[in-house]
Amino acid sequence: MTHLNIEFKAPCPGPEKIEQWLLENGADYKGEDHQIDTYFQVAEGRLKLREGTIEKTLIRYHRKEVKGVKKSIVSLYHPEGETNSLKEILASSLGIFTVVDKKRKIFFIDNVKFHLDTVQSLGTFLEVEAIDLTGDIGEIKLKEQCDFYTRIFR
Repeated sequence: MTHLNIEFKAPCPGPEKIEQWLLENGADYKGEDHQIDTYFQVAEGRLKLREGTIEKTLIRYHRKEVKGVKKSIVSLYHPEGETNSLKEILASSLGIFTVVDKKRKIFFIDNVKFHLDTVQSLGTFLEVEAIDLTGDIGEIKLKEQCDFYTRIFR
């Protein structure tokens, strides 16, 4: 399944305040996930295998690496069961670029996903993804949503 995301990520020295705001404003808390993201070497875009207890996904995305709000074209595959064999195949075929170990709190408000990440050796981050799974929302609305949350969480 391929879809459009408009997203931003920023350092977040005060994740408790953002979590409180999200809960006070009706966010659906999905839980805290320990995730290992293995990025594979690819010629274009990014390819990563996310291994977590809430999210387990092979993710391929293309975006320009610019500051601020970014447009991403995302393809997802949700493997069933263990992912060791898939990881071995990808690693031996493509090579591993890097591995990111993090704890992630996941929230949703409608189609907007919020991550509060604590990344080993890097710190805490807020990531906001306005997601259009069906193509019905459109890029303009997704950007408006991201801009709205950028202003709130500055």
